[in-house]
Amino acid sequence: MTEPTHDEPHGGALGSRLNWLRAAVLGANDGIVSTAGLVVGVAGATDSRQALLTAGLAGLLAGSMSMAAGEYVSVSTQRDAERAALAEERRELRDQPEAELRELAGLLERRGLSGEVARDAARQLTERDALRAHASVELGIDPDRLTNPWHAAGASFLAFTVGALLPLLAIVLPPAALRLWVTVLSVLAALVLTGFSSARLGAAPPGRAVARNVAGGALAMAVTYAAGALLGAAGA
Repeated sequence: MTEPTHDEPHGGALGSRLNWLRAAVLGANDGIVSTAGLVVGVAGATDSRQALLTAGLAGLLAGSMSMAAGEYVSVSTQRDAERAALAEERRELRDQPEAELRELAGLLERRGLSGEVARDAARQLTERDALRAHASVELGIDPDRLTNPWHAAGASFLAFTVGALLPLLAIVLPPAALRLWVTVLSVLAALVLTGFSSARLGAAPPGRAVARNVAGGALAMAVTYAAGALLGAAGA
């Protein structure tokens, strides 16, 4: 039974890493789209590099802080739920160990083991580490690898910032006559990459994901540019 107990955390760790990568790609995608929409909208109203830089930096900071705060709250809630589930499992193991042993054997049997093998495996796992066995098999939790809200917040902040830097630099660095086209083309190319990456990480066909991503980003930039142009014309 030593081989299955070794493989389970390995698979869980791989799934966790893939989830983090997916979250990073999606965070960068949010940074690209939201900041691009903001700076392109401002570009529709003015060609002032200072105004574009100020708006882009404000959007980058506001968006990255919002993403980090939201991820911190979300993951903190998940961590609290995991801790509560582990505490309840400890109480049950202390108060009714035989019932918990039967429950673990039943769970293993439902995973395909024969009754006798499941009972033997449950006894061995319980003797080794009862809480870890129940946490893994019953709850799908590794007690040593609870989700960390600070890690999640930092990763979201970094991913959004990296994504937001692309449209910000693309709008302020080129000459005035080229900056809009450079920004639009750079953003669309980046959205192709993030759409493809997120689809591959999710084991989904990339075509539709890329098309949705590019269409959404293009629509956001078109709408904000039109709004900026109208407001700029009205204020002229």
